[in-house]
This record gives sequence, C-alpha cells and structure tokens, in this order.
Amino acid sequence: MNLEPASVFLYNSAMEMPEIKPLTNFDPARFYQLAAGYTSHQKYAVSKQENEEETVIRLTLQDLDEPYVKLWPHDPETEAHYRHVIEQGLSLGLYADDVLVGIAIAEKADWNRSLKVWEFHINPALRAQGHGRRLMDALAEIGLQAGCRVMVCEAQNTNVPAIRFYRKLGFAVEAVDLSLYTNTDSSDFEVAVFMKRYLQP
Repeated sequence: MNLEPASVFLYNSAMEMPEIKPLTNFDPARFYQLAAGYTSHQKYAVSKQENEEETVIRLTLQDLDEPYVKLWPHDPETEAHYRHVIEQGLSLGLYADDVLVGIAIAEKADWNRSLKVWEFHINPALRAQGHGRRLMDALAEIGLQAGCRVMVCEAQNTNVPAIRFYRKLGFAVEAVDLSLYTNTDSSDFEVAVFMKRYLQP
C-alpha cells in the first residue's frame, strides 16, 4: 500500500461516491502517481533463532529515529507484467468523476487457488473513508467467483502502515521471507512479509 503518492487529484464531498469498476488497461503515469512509495516511522525488527528442536522467526515493532522513506522506481518489466495480469480480468479500479483514484491489481494462481494482490493503492484524499475496504471487499468477491480460497498480499517489515491497514481488512501475517529480495535482506533493512485473507473455510 502506498503512503506517499505524488497525486494531484483533489476530492470533495460534493462529488459522487467513487465507483468500483473492472480495470481494463494499465496507465503507467497514473499508476506511478498512486504507487509512488511509502513513509514509515516504525518497523518490525526481524529476528531468527534456529536449533534442532525449533525454528522461531519473530517480528517486533520498533520506533525509528528517522522516518523510513521508500520510493518505487519506474520499471518497464513490472509495467509489462501488470499489463498481462490485468488481461486476466480480476483487477479493479476506483473511479471518482472518471479519474482513477484507487487501484487493485490481482492475479489468480490456479495451482493453489490463491489471488495474489500485486498492487493496492488509494489516493490520500480518499483514505479513512471506507473506500479501501470497499475496494478490497469487491476484490475478495471477484476472487470467490474465480474459485480462489485465499487472497495474498506482500508488504515489507518497514511498511508498518500497510501491514496495519491490511490487518484491518481481515489479513494476517502468515509468512516471512528472509531472502526474497537479496541474500542480505535482514541486514539491508527490508524483509518480505506475506499476509493472507481467507475467502473460504
């Protein structure tokens, strides 16, 4: 989830309720406005203890002396991937006066009946008004109709606001990958955290 998008869209209460519609095309310019990066004043410190009897991976919330700022670069390979994902017909957009103000890009994995949520972003002017929950619930319904049993989101241990947001929407941490990005993720400050929301018992 993006916490610091470079968006110029301004929303006011006189506008109609934003509408959720299928996302049919990928607009890089608008995407990077919604998905610019995030800022966090906390992180989940990741520790691992392992011996013959047990393995324990622990996430411990810590305050940061300086805010952690993450800016996502433009990536043509990712853009091409998202264009392909959107063709599946499982992604959604939130529109206010025909302007894209929220985005949910999702892809189904048939082998384990999961819906991978690649991107989920809401314009700052629309946050804390229930639109994120509306969009995620609509995505959950699409997942159910597609035969998915679970939704999966990936965040980073440094993106505490996103993890809290997903928890409010029914997700829970189910996995931590200590080397998804590099072989030194733990020491380089970013560790992948996977969260899931069950769609079926």
